[in-house]
Order: sequence, then C-alpha cells, then structure tokens
Amino acid sequence: MGTKWFSELSSALILGLVFMLVLGMGASACAAGSADPDKVIHVALEAADDGFDLIRTTNGYSVWVGEAIFEPLLTYDYLARPATLVPLTAQAMPEVSDGGKTFIFHIKPGIYFAPDAAFKGKRRELVAQDYIYTYQRLLDPANRSPAANFLAGKIIGLDALAAKAKKSGHFDFDAPLEGLQALDRYTLRIALNKPDYNFLYAIAYGGLGAVAREAIEAYGLKSGQHPVGTGPYMLQQYVPRSKIVLTANPEYRGYIWDFKSSGDAWDDQMVRAMKGKKMPQIGRVEISIIEEEQSRWLAFEDKQLDLDQLPQTVAPKVLDGDKLKPAYAFQHIALNRIVMPEVIYTLFNCATRSLAV
Repeated sequence: MGTKWFSELSSALILGLVFMLVLGMGASACAAGSADPDKVIHVALEAADDGFDLIRTTNGYSVWVGEAIFEPLLTYDYLARPATLVPLTAQAMPEVSDGGKTFIFHIKPGIYFAPDAAFKGKRRELVAQDYIYTYQRLLDPANRSPAANFLAGKIIGLDALAAKAKKSGHFDFDAPLEGLQALDRYTLRIALNKPDYNFLYAIAYGGLGAVAREAIEAYGLKSGQHPVGTGPYMLQQYVPRSKIVLTANPEYRGYIWDFKSSGDAWDDQMVRAMKGKKMPQIGRVEISIIEEEQSRWLAFEDKQLDLDQLPQTVAPKVLDGDKLKPAYAFQHIALNRIVMPEVIYTLFNCATRSLAV
C-alpha cells in the first residue's frame, strides 16, 4: 500500500475509512476490472462481527464489512460538509410527491450480484423487487431484526403484513403491498403512511443493501456466512472471531473516483491521491480480529497491519508534540487526527421498593 498510517480512531471507524479510500463514496459508472489482485490491505478489528446477514444484526463490525458487500439505494458523500446523501444503485435522488409520502426510485440497469452457486451459473441482475424483498425481511418476525425500527410504522401495509406473519408463523413475501411496488424491472415506488423527513437516511443504512431472494433461501440461517451482494467486494474466507478476507467482485461495475475536498488537509491529500482513478483499486482486504490493543500495535510495528489506532500508552514513544518522531516519519507512516463527536448517557435506576420491617 505504500504509506502506512495510524490514527486515534477506533478500529471499526478505521475500517470504514479504509473502505472509503478503497471503494470511494457513491459512484460514476466506468469499466470494471481495475482492482489489482496484488494489492492487499491488512487491517484489524478490536472485536468480532456477528456475521453478515445485516437484517439480523446491528453489530458495527458486521455493518462496516457488509457495506463493502451490499449496496443500498443511497449512500453518502463523506467529504461533503455536512455529509450529503447521494445515489448509489439509484440513477438519481428519488422523485418525491404526495406531500413527501411517495418516493420513486429508478435503479441503474446493468448492476449484477457477485457470482454465487445460488444463481446456478447465471448472471443475476439487481432489480426493484430485490429492494422490496430486502425491506420485507427487515420486518419478518422470524428474523427478529434489531434494526426493524428503520422501517417499522413507515411503509403502507408493511406492518400489517408483519403482524399477519407473527400470527401465522409465515411471512408472505409474494403478497401485494401498496407501499412497496415494482412499477417495472428498474422502478421502485415506496409509499409512506405519513411524511418522514428521516426516511431517505433510513434507507441509506448499510443494513438495507439489496439481497437476492435466491441466495437467502439457499443458505437460510447460514446467510450471514454466505453474504451475496452487488458491492465491490465479496467474502472469500470467513473464520468467525479470527479472520475475514474480501476479494474484488468480478461483476462489480466500477467507477471513477471524483470527489471534492471540504478544505481539510487530510481530505486534500486524499483527493490528490485518488482523483481520477478507476475503483476499486485494491484486490484483496484481509481483516484480523485482534482484541488486545497492545497486540494490534505490535502487529502494526511489525508491518503486519497497514493501519492502526495509536494507543495512549505508546504515544510518548511515537509522538513529538503533535507530530511523528523522525524514526516513524522515515518509515512513510502518516498520522491522522480526527475529533469524534460522542454522546454518553448515564442512567440511574431510581425505582424504590417498600421493605417490610
């Protein structure tokens, strides 16, 4: 990878930044095949994932890895200030009508799922029905999705279908829904119960990236170990709580990296390095689960990892004020500092009980 770097970020957010660099943010179509199989990036997570059926988990590590595999209709331009929603598999932002209750999405033709045995040797194109199926899965009681609130109470008829499934024990994925309709192969109509100004942010959630019904039905409860999406990467190897290996999806359409800097020095550097390149560049991403902070740092120093967060206990050895000491700068290591907003809730159990004397 050339320059290595570490940061004062959490490992999970580092992985998100890796994918932002490797994959980009949003896309303009171009010829695929730019990923170099000889380019490998090594990263570590500080805790394990829960598999990659993102309907069944909100584990941050699962979602961050899953965002390289699955694609929602919308994503973010992370270099914009503030971050801005942009189309991903949609051709453009949706047509909005009926006072903000109806959304029409036009999906880009020619987007294909990664090759998988579930498709029996055929290329499988992404269509509007795949998003309907994905959104239905979120409210299927059998999945007990911890992210169900993203769509619960929002889409006309979806909650009623979920309630019926709870009584019968079977979700009818083929039942017609007023609120979710495929007007044609590439056109999706979503109708809400009432205007919801957060709705587009909800469907940009990585956990609502499209899945193929054939793949889910083929793998069942093991879908989390066999994720099949349309994103730039596919899962090649998975050793739970130990190792995740992603390789470039040969069906991925590719795009040209073309984003503008917000004026931040790190953003400026990223734009200079990435602008105009065909994406993705990296052919393979190897992710290790290393829970101990010191072990991750030793792996970074031994060049087993390409990036890491800087432990506070090591900072005096590495930093001279707010800059790297020459011995580390000489190794082409870069330091990036980011101030992260955080909300901390402190809860007190103030319930009282009457005690018999």
